[in-house]
This record gives sequence, structure tokens and C-alpha cells, in this order.
Amino acid sequence: MLTVLQAINLSEEYLKKKGVESARINAELLLADLLKCKRLDLYLSFDRPLSEEEKAQYRSFLARRAEKEPLQYILGHSEFFGLDFKVNPSVLIPRPETEILVETIIKNHNPEDSLRILDIGTGSGNIAISLAKNLHGSKVIAIDISEEAIELAGNNAKLNEAEDRTEFINFDIETGKLNTLGTDFDIVVSNPPYVALDEFENLQQEIKDFEPKTAVTDFEEGFKFYKIIAKSAPDILKKGGSLYFEVAEGQSPKVEKILTQNKFVNISTVKDYSNINRVVKGVYK
Repeated sequence: MLTVLQAINLSEEYLKKKGVESARINAELLLADLLKCKRLDLYLSFDRPLSEEEKAQYRSFLARRAEKEPLQYILGHSEFFGLDFKVNPSVLIPRPETEILVETIIKNHNPEDSLRILDIGTGSGNIAISLAKNLHGSKVIAIDISEEAIELAGNNAKLNEAEDRTEFINFDIETGKLNTLGTDFDIVVSNPPYVALDEFENLQQEIKDFEPKTAVTDFEEGFKFYKIIAKSAPDILKKGGSLYFEVAEGQSPKVEKILTQNKFVNISTVKDYSNINRVVKGVYK
């Protein structure tokens, strides 16, 4: 007989040996998902024995995590801004720092205003859907080059009851013209691929081996999509409209310069909880 507590302890030891960070938390989250309960509920069920089927499934989960497959892909979902999103290897896993981007936009705008928002590189739809849920008067159009991502984002909109105020479109910003999507947006937002190609190999194995490379790096110096979007955004923003970017550590000065070169004013930055400049905002004059 293998109890919940025994399974957690053995799994923590196994994952530690495999070099998995936060091994116990990972072990608990995988088991809680398998048993369809909250992680804290496991502490009320330490003596509960696992069935043979549960043990087999748990071993499968642990083997995948030991190979550094991200926890969120194994579980098939990820929490972001208080909402649940389905995720798979076709999309980047939503990050806590991206919540700063969403939070900044929500703070800067009236929830009841009729806002038209364009989300570029939507992935799982986490930014678009979070904005639609919190800016009640908004209509969000979200684009991505990946057809698989667009399909998943649409499913996430239904899951979070936001399909009436979101629209997901397969679109390549390198070849397509943004003004075909409209010319009256109040907000353009993007968390683009910003890791420089020469830095890609230094990333965690979970990112390098499992997350979509096209969502992580621009295969150049990390500024390619900031330049493309900043150049095109004036064609689709209303006068006084805002452009919001998420940026990596150390990128904000260069991104601020890119915005200045493309007629944006009142440029400002917002720090994340690690005191890193994480959001850059500009207003189209």
C-alpha cells in the first residue's frame, strides 16, 4: 500500500535527484491534479492509499517532469490573473511577470469605457482574455502566427466566458498589414518573443526543449518585433492611443528609444516585483 504522504515523500526525493527545482511543490501539484483536489487538501488525506491506476498515472507524470517537461504542460493548464488557461506545447506558458502588463493596462483605463484593443502574439490568449474580463466595455482582437495557438486561445475564451468580447485571428505581422484589422484601436499590447538568439542556449531546459522557440526568441538580437510593432502601431491607433510592451531585463532603454523614433510620447516604465523594468508604455501623439 502506498499512501498520499508516502507518494509525496518518495516523489520529492526522486525529482530532487533529477535536478527539478521546488521538487516537493511539483510532486504535490502533480498528485493534487491527478486526485482532482487542491494541493492543500492533500494534507487532509495523507493516509489515503493510492489505487494501482493512480500510482501508474502518477509515475507517468513524474517521469515526464524528471525529463524537465514543464509542469503546466503535464497538467494541461496554467493559472494567470486569477483565471485558468489550457496550455500545450504550441503556446508559451503564461508567466507571473506578464500579470504586471495586464495590471498596468487595467489601472490606466476605465473598465466601462468602450475600448478597442489589439493583442499581438496572443499565444494561449491569457492577455486578451484577462483584459476582456476586467475591462468590461472592451472588445479585444488577438492575433498570432500559429494556427494551433489561435485554436487554443479560442477554447480558452469559451472556458473563461469571454468569447463575446474577444476575436482570435491567425495573422503574421511580418507579412501582413495591421491596418487590415482596423484603424481605430485605443490600445495595442504585446509580449513579443524578446530573447536574443545568442542567449537562447542559456535558458532553462524546460524552456529550450519544450516551449515553442518562435514564442521565445526573435532569432536576432531581441528587438525585432518591438521595431515592427512600433512602426505599424501608429497606422492603427487613435490619436492618444497607447502601446504597451512587456520587456526583458535591460531592454527598456532600447525599447523606449524605438517608441520615441515612431512618434510615441509620454513614455513610461513599470517595474515588476523584482524591481526590473517590465512594462514600457507609449502614447501615440
